Amino acid sequence: MTALDDIPFSTMDGEQRSLADYEGRTVLVVNVASRCGLTPQYAKLEELQRRYADRGFTVLGFPSNQFLQELSSNEAISEFCSTTYGISFPVLDRVRVNGRNAHPLYQELKQTPDASGKAGRVTWNFEKFLISPAREVTRFRPTTEPDAPEVIEAIEASLPVT
Repeated sequence: MTALDDIPFSTMDGEQRSLADYEGRTVLVVNVASRCGLTPQYAKLEELQRRYADRGFTVLGFPSNQFLQELSSNEAISEFCSTTYGISFPVLDRVRVNGRNAHPLYQELKQTPDASGKAGRVTWNFEKFLISPAREVTRFRPTTEPDAPEVIEAIEASLPVT
């Protein structure tokens, strides 16, 4: 267990979870938004979920309105995800990703630098943090598509060989 595993977060139904619930799994944490130019990435996130779930992979979507592009309630977000994209992965309670009131999970994840060596603030919706079963974190910026070769390579490297 690492410090990341100990940080609680809430489901849309108010249940407490943590990354410890996904022990041994590769997890892709993404701050999602329903009214963003990058919202079509939901479809590719769902493709990843379906493609790799049986091998120990889970996408975790954290809605955030920090960039003023998210719907106003968990119910509206849930309905949007289900009816528009058929999302099967967990979409959790809304969080803040930047600033003093950023969720503790994001406070921790933002310390990870991206491929260019830059850590810090989440720059926009759909920033991705790939967390391996060993809890090593790889960061991908928002415009990196979920099915980009570097993301697929990182996911496959962190999954058990079949």
